[in-house]
Formats: sequence, structure tokens, C-alpha cells
Amino acid sequence: MASIERTAYPRFRRVVSARELADLTPTEEDVAWARQRSRSDEHLLALVLSLSCFARLGYFPRSEDVPAAVVDHVRRCLELEAGTAPVCGTPTAKLHRSMVRERLGVTCDPPRVRAVAEDAIAGAALVKNHPPDLINVALEMLVKSSLELPGFATLDELAARIGVQPRYARNPQ
Repeated sequence: MASIERTAYPRFRRVVSARELADLTPTEEDVAWARQRSRSDEHLLALVLSLSCFARLGYFPRSEDVPAAVVDHVRRCLELEAGTAPVCGTPTAKLHRSMVRERLGVTCDPPRVRAVAEDAIAGAALVKNHPPDLINVALEMLVKSSLELPGFATLDELAARIGVQPRYARNPQ
């Protein structure tokens, strides 16, 4: 099992730096886009958070995994009242994810994600055998393919399964 800390898998750290917050600052265009698609301040905050987090991470984190500092920062950027909370876990969230994927040109296709990751890991395993290195290669290929990243456990399982095969089993020549 690879340690997530030894890979390039994107995630929020316990303490969010000012630089990371700056990377999560929505653009004026993003805010205008989200305002056109939101009916309330709570939905606006949820949509912009989804957009900002996905753009930074490549996947939609669970609401409890988004640090309060990130939520506060985006809330301030939108000039919303301090008590405004994002709407989470509703059918609206599913709609938000769909809109964000479309805006960013990313596809959610788990079978394709798995195939791309497997191919990347199998190719890299011919010259590398360290699971974090194999995961990093898969991440790079998934991003290049404009695919939504799977959970870390999925990549870890693939790296462990494919990366430990004997070299002759991986190279059918």
C-alpha cells in the first residue's frame, strides 16, 4: 500500500496556505457563470466551491474534507454573509458536478479512467517498481486525458496489483 503523502495525488493539507487559498480564488468569469446558475447564496457558494475545488484537485472532495478555511475564503470572495453555508448532499450537488465537469471539459467515465490508469501503470511498471511512482504516472495520464480522478484507493489497488507482476508477465513479446 502506497502512502498518499508520497504521491502527487492532489488533496487538501491540514493547514491551508495563503498560496493554496490564492489558487482557489474564483475568477470574475467563474463567479458570473455560477451566479447565472444559482438560485440562492447557499447554492452559489456550493457551486463555486465545487468549481474551485475540482479545478485544484481534479475530483470532487467530500464536503467534510474541504477545510473550513477554504469555505471561508470562497465565501469572502463571493461577498456572502458569514453564516452562509454551502448546500451539500442534495440532488443539486449532482447537478453542480455535471455543470462543473462541462465547464472544465472533464469527463466522468469510471471504466475509461480505470483503463487509462491500468495502461499507464502497466507501461510504467516495465521500468519502475515503486508504487508511488506508478500512481504518479497514472495521475499524469488521467489529467492529460481530461478525466476525473478516481479515489486514491483505486489507484493504490491498481499499482499494487499491476506493479507486482513479474516482468515477463507484463511484456507479452
